[in-house]
Amino acid sequence: MAAALQPAVAAACLDAVLPEGDFWVFGYGSLMWRPGFVYQEACGARLYGYHRALCVWSWVHRGSQAAPGLVFGLDAGGSCVGRAFRVAATERDAVIGYLHQREMVTAVYHAVAHRIHLDDRRVVKGLCFLVDRQHPQYAGRLDAETAAAVVAKASGMSGANRDYLDSTVEHLEDLGIREPLLLRIRELVQVF
Repeated sequence: MAAALQPAVAAACLDAVLPEGDFWVFGYGSLMWRPGFVYQEACGARLYGYHRALCVWSWVHRGSQAAPGLVFGLDAGGSCVGRAFRVAATERDAVIGYLHQREMVTAVYHAVAHRIHLDDRRVVKGLCFLVDRQHPQYAGRLDAETAAAVVAKASGMSGANRDYLDSTVEHLEDLGIREPLLLRIRELVQVF
């Protein structure tokens, strides 16, 4: 496992990438449907330059190092439709601490401030978690059959990997987003 920063140092690193005052967080996986933090506003959004992919081996939340699961990451290329959440400045420390604990447990993501295009045509700079392609948990691009076989069997601290996939796909559909590869993986999971 990659060496992790001390929690206070890592949370300070997250804080450092953000503009002062209120800030935005981009959700593309479970953050869309279970943000877990207090926010002032939620809006449909698109992030350019990165796409949603089941490209991260989950060693904690949806699997273990012995039997990894798969979770979403923002990988290079394309664009990603998700949700953006505006967090009040008064909640900054609490939310940054929470996001550090949730998203940076094994340091598989780079926390960056990136332009987010909101559905109402505003463009804001927000916190995004981009997958680190050099990290040992980076799974890369897996075919649907391989991904489904992993998702069907894995489980971790936050529950079954198949439940994570189901919830994300259902919430994407609620937002009018249909991703054929994810639908195919979900269909194949039922076979295993």
